[in-house]
Amino acid sequence: MENKEFKGMPLLGDDFPRMTVQTTHGMKVLPDDYKGQWFVLFSHPADFTPVCTTEFVAFQTRYEKFKALNCELVGLSVDQVFSHIKWEEWIEEKLNVKIEFPIIADTGAVAETLGLVHPGKGTNTVRAVLIVDDKGKIRIIFYYPQELGRNMDEILRSINAMQLSDKHKVAMPAQWPDGELFGNRVIVSPATDVKTAKERLENAEKNGHVCLDWWLCHKELDK
Repeated sequence: MENKEFKGMPLLGDDFPRMTVQTTHGMKVLPDDYKGQWFVLFSHPADFTPVCTTEFVAFQTRYEKFKALNCELVGLSVDQVFSHIKWEEWIEEKLNVKIEFPIIADTGAVAETLGLVHPGKGTNTVRAVLIVDDKGKIRIIFYYPQELGRNMDEILRSINAMQLSDKHKVAMPAQWPDGELFGNRVIVSPATDVKTAKERLENAEKNGHVCLDWWLCHKELDK
């Protein structure tokens, strides 16, 4: 792995560190090779392990849904590329699922750079998810212990929500789009001055907003 521009564990809003990595699809440069696309880099503890196998099947089953969001998948573990290839063959032979996205064969350098090994959870990579936008910025980070498999639908929901938030300058409430309070409606950014706060309430109906107060308004998502 080549990494000359980044030191320290990445945080939300950081640029994804530029690195050259070996994968099952050949050498790749991240994030350059995905310029203009979102991508999900997800680490798993090891090949040929039960929970990880179920996760790869779940990711692959939803691969077209990720691509529909202009988002690619990139797996990673501290295993040799030969192990990744053999594991892919096993999954296809035994489970009839062909893995179509690349898997990084990490020597440990990528995991160290991205903070994917947490000493309190052993020496393997944790189940991390880094969601990177089309400008190469890290937008969401999830960490899961080795004992818990991920919910891929939540990862899809998160990407969809962030893309809509960027486009429409809104926020998504809890459980969106199936929230207990507002259903699939979205949150209008709160007013940040007295004049706007007053106008927000006065013009709520005209703007299609429903306001419980000046700081909490919601609306239908713009088409």
